[in-house]
Amino acid sequence: MNKKTIIPSVNFHLWQPCNMRCGFCFAKFQDVKSSILPKGHLPKDKAQKTIKLLADYGFEKITFVGGEPILCPWLSELIKYAKLLGMTTMIVSNGTNLTEGFLKENQDFLDWVSISVDSLKEATNYNIGRTIKRKGVAIEFYQNLFNLIKKYDYRLKINTVVNSYNYKEDLSKFIINVKPERWKVFKVLPIIDQNHQEYNKFKISGVKFKMFLETHKMISSLVKENNNDMIGSYVMVDPAGRFFDNTKGYYSYSSPIIENGVEKALNEVNTDYEKFVNRKGIYK
Repeated sequence: MNKKTIIPSVNFHLWQPCNMRCGFCFAKFQDVKSSILPKGHLPKDKAQKTIKLLADYGFEKITFVGGEPILCPWLSELIKYAKLLGMTTMIVSNGTNLTEGFLKENQDFLDWVSISVDSLKEATNYNIGRTIKRKGVAIEFYQNLFNLIKKYDYRLKINTVVNSYNYKEDLSKFIINVKPERWKVFKVLPIIDQNHQEYNKFKISGVKFKMFLETHKMISSLVKENNNDMIGSYVMVDPAGRFFDNTKGYYSYSSPIIENGVEKALNEVNTDYEKFVNRKGIYK
């Protein structure tokens, strides 16, 4: 394998548990939890070893994902560890447990904070499953959260999954005010054993996805990803420390990285460097 054509960033879904129940979520990993990982995560030492192997192999950036990664009590230790190994670090979070203490503690080691924002309407978020104490997340929550993130000068990214409940919404004013460096806009993606049972409630046509993109065409930070863009264009590690891909409509898992090494495990999944580049995966 030519390392020059290997996707240089990796998403580590280190924590299967989540405090939200988004119906379209394609990272639930109930299949992993029910089969080989009852707690839904590796112990800290194995997570660290996985990160070390990824860094030694040459991955330049690591994104800690879930579930909800901030539920992991040793997340700050992993972020610091990855940063000291020379990696660019990012988290993707729903933001509900993102405290000022966490932001202050990780200021020297965490480069990017990415927040999932699908809607600014309480009712829409309730229908999606993006709730706090059984209430849909409100715009005030996000306004306060982003003010806190900016206070500590983190680089900011926003992720939005366009679906049947939010494709008519206009988030332009909010995005312009928040000023994320990147706004990733995904078309809801069906994955067997992750969201396929609820997918019909959320699916949209290509025309509706384009409608959302057209509404926001003036936003320079917007990076769109339709279903084809998302398939095979990521290097992903599951909560059990295995690479996985989504090229068959379900997740195919490699052998554990710790047991067989990065190169052997990576050869057991399918990734497409050209698609990674085409979806603007390389950026400053």
